[in-house]
Amino acid sequence: MGAIIRTEEVWRVYRQGAVEVEALRDVSVTIGQGEFTALVGPSGSGKTTLLNLLGGLDSPDKGRIWLDGTEVSSLGPGDLSRFRLHHIGFVFQAYNLIPVLSAYENTEFILLLQRVPDRERKERCFKLLKEVGLEGMEHRRPFELSGGQQQRVAVARAIAARPRIVLADEPTANLDSKTAASLLDLMRQLNRQEGTTFLFSTHDPLVMKRATRTVRLRDGEILEDVRGVASTEEAAEEEGG
Repeated sequence: MGAIIRTEEVWRVYRQGAVEVEALRDVSVTIGQGEFTALVGPSGSGKTTLLNLLGGLDSPDKGRIWLDGTEVSSLGPGDLSRFRLHHIGFVFQAYNLIPVLSAYENTEFILLLQRVPDRERKERCFKLLKEVGLEGMEHRRPFELSGGQQQRVAVARAIAARPRIVLADEPTANLDSKTAASLLDLMRQLNRQEGTTFLFSTHDPLVMKRATRTVRLRDGEILEDVRGVASTEEAAEEEGG
């Protein structure tokens, strides 16, 4: 199993006036192709910061990042945008849906940019929206959907383009347990069938239970890296505490 995500001694420091906050400190981690990995840790541990750096939405202050063999930390804005378009799917905690577009149009947006043919695009989007439980709601705009329904659209959009890597920030945070389980099963199916690599930041024991690997962060550093479904109860306790 080859490495598809790799960071080398990555630091990210935020400056708040005269105060420096070390969000990530000397983080080196390697994720193999096809892994289904959960980033866990208390709020402020650096989970979202690490996802943003991996997705090219932010830049490290020190260190290097490789995705799918490309050193993304050295790419300029144009090359980075093109790389994201064809390699990375995002699920944002705040959904980031386009307000003027329907659920269907949000789901197909990346496919339009990729110039996927009309028939294939429609089949793929309608199928995904049905699988995430939004059949009959395809033409509703975000303001006509609940928070959980918007999250489902965000998940459908992230996987519609069949990216090599999906980065998901708290993807089940606004979902009931039944919907969360069905979405995780859908992502796990894609993971197994397509070899898509998933990296989640999460507080949710459901995600931790399904993960094949758990990377635990605290104060911007990696404390534990466990392969297999491990220490779920301990992780849940830590999140709650």
